[in-house]
Amino acid sequence: MTTNAFHSHDHTACIADAISVAEAYCAERKLQFTPVRRRVLEILLAKHRALGAYDILSDLDAEGFGSQPPVAYRALDFLVTHGFAHKIEQLNAYTACSHPGADHAPAFLICRICGAVQEAKAQPVQGALGRAAREAGFTIERAVIEAQGLCPDCTRAEA
Repeated sequence: MTTNAFHSHDHTACIADAISVAEAYCAERKLQFTPVRRRVLEILLAKHRALGAYDILSDLDAEGFGSQPPVAYRALDFLVTHGFAHKIEQLNAYTACSHPGADHAPAFLICRICGAVQEAKAQPVQGALGRAAREAGFTIERAVIEAQGLCPDCTRAEA
């Protein structure tokens, strides 16, 4: 399942596919895919942009799931731990994973105007960062690549 936040696609199928992958993953590993975890993933998938925990908590509270921060943070921690969401460090926010179940090191393309986030495949260990690390005798264990710029729609609007 690969989606592109910057281009039109069948959003309903995008959400259904991701939820199906999460359900199967959790069932196979005997993990609880609770209603709150499911709803947080649905919220992230629906927005195609990075959301802060309090943005998510606001939606959860409006839907009767509770208003305490641990409700959102526990669900987000579960989703990140199991590869269904990623934390966007520079925004202190979260986005749904475009490649759930795949072992990957993503890069995030973040539109500075509309906030859309597109996950792109990155291989930091093999690129310039990896070369620099090898030259320094450093072993990369985790790399977060985040680029801010303009999505296609905002680029057109700016022109």
